[in-house]
Amino acid sequence: MHVMAIMSQKGGAGKSTLAVHLATEATTRGLKTLLLDLDPQGNLTSWAQRRGDAAPDVEAIHASNLGKTLKEARAEGYDLALIDTAPNADRTTMLVAQAADLVVSPCQPAQFDLDALNATVDLCLGLKRPVVVVINAAPPRENSSVVADAVAVVRETGADVSSAVIAYRVALRHCLAEGKTAAEYEPGGKAAQEISRLYDDMLARLHVDTSTKGVM
Repeated sequence: MHVMAIMSQKGGAGKSTLAVHLATEATTRGLKTLLLDLDPQGNLTSWAQRRGDAAPDVEAIHASNLGKTLKEARAEGYDLALIDTAPNADRTTMLVAQAADLVVSPCQPAQFDLDALNATVDLCLGLKRPVVVVINAAPPRENSSVVADAVAVVRETGADVSSAVIAYRVALRHCLAEGKTAAEYEPGGKAAQEISRLYDDMLARLHVDTSTKGVM
């Protein structure tokens, strides 16, 4: 089982939105996926309640139970555990980073978000955990200089940057109110295509063959 953590010390970075989209994309592609909600705000849990019985499985847990939960998930045959965290640089964040095979840190291309990025990157690099930054809620214009400037700043922190950029799109927001994802709300739309590209990038970093589900 692979473990992916979505982490950012900046509130409003889009962690929960990416978490539900990546987890649902994983189930669509054939991975048995467990989405763990460690954020006291419970955004994922609320989304799951609106969604009903549809995959992925969502569970709200306390950080102290993370190790036990991951062990049980492995025993139950899950292929992927995806963890959404609260925007705090505390012991919980360290525990999650240590348990993760890959840390994904969404960052909007705005100065305050870029300023806050160092805390997450420094933590992961200090723990020798792989971390990749995803430019999120970017201007929907292609070849935006804002995105290019943000990528340059991120690379200065020592973190890798995903080639998949997630633009600010209405579908990503409206779908959550119905317990859906962008691909379900607007099949084939630009938001769905961007999430698909991001998923492919993240699974390649985990060395998972996204076409056959097997480990590469």
